[in-house]
Amino acid sequence: MPTTIKEERLRWIMPIISRQLKLKDVAKVCPHNQRSLERWVAAYKKNGEAGLIPKSTQPKSHSRETEIRIKERVIELRKKTKKCALKLKWQLEKENVVIHKNTIQKIIKKEGLVRKYRIRKLKYKYIKVPLSPGELVEIDVKYVPEKLNNRRYFQFTAIDCASRWRYLKIYEEQTNTNAIAFLKELTSFAPFKIGAVKTDNGSIFTNRYVGYLKSSTPHNPRLHGFDVLCQKLNMEHYLIDPGKPSQNGKVERSHRSDQEIFYDRNRFKTVEDLKRKIKRWNIEYNNLEHCGLNGKTPNEMLQLLLNTQPTNVCV
Repeated sequence: MPTTIKEERLRWIMPIISRQLKLKDVAKVCPHNQRSLERWVAAYKKNGEAGLIPKSTQPKSHSRETEIRIKERVIELRKKTKKCALKLKWQLEKENVVIHKNTIQKIIKKEGLVRKYRIRKLKYKYIKVPLSPGELVEIDVKYVPEKLNNRRYFQFTAIDCASRWRYLKIYEEQTNTNAIAFLKELTSFAPFKIGAVKTDNGSIFTNRYVGYLKSSTPHNPRLHGFDVLCQKLNMEHYLIDPGKPSQNGKVERSHRSDQEIFYDRNRFKTVEDLKRKIKRWNIEYNNLEHCGLNGKTPNEMLQLLLNTQPTNVCV
């Protein structure tokens, strides 16, 4: 007895192929109709036994299928910007193209434009406390991957936790002096009053782990210059737990965007070229849609929180 569909079809058409029986005579006793027998015989003559293997009956087109021009636009934006499906959806809406993010994900996956290695992240439930602009600003340092004139440079970054508005500055050294100078420049440039800053436990921000507790006067230890400036500016200075960079998550996530979108796609001839390009990149960053802001840009969110007329807030 036949065990596959191909064997079942061969069983009925082989007498016809070998001219032992006529097709109309086989159709009288065959449980399948005459049209099926004719189709199987034609397929066998054209492709042999492989032509009898059943093919998918799924329709190759759909009445509500996404237009080709929209698919091409999604692929073009994905290759150019590397944005996720949700950000592409928001960008296409500005072009008067309405498409669901799941559809965009399917297009990206079908074209092989997904990341090859993805790490499944643990999801935690956080309590989001509403913040006002400047209430808490995260500060961190990222080294510039490419050396210029055999010298390493450093990017100081400050990001507002409420609006994701950001300010960048390139320095030649990672020192206490530059950290203090960066905070002074940030307070003069930011369009809001800064109430508190949060940093890691690096020696350029605190001496808590490199001398604070070893002071000759433990009850009146010598403060770090960064802490002294914070007190003068009436700011709180919070430190994250050692080895917990996720507590400075917003600035760390922005550094990932810097690496993937800015540093991986640009080359710099001189330090002035680096400073000029990173200034343009920061303007672009403050005008990019953010998933954490539900599709708004940092400038838009800042304007919304400040409840002012739209102004060009850029760096």
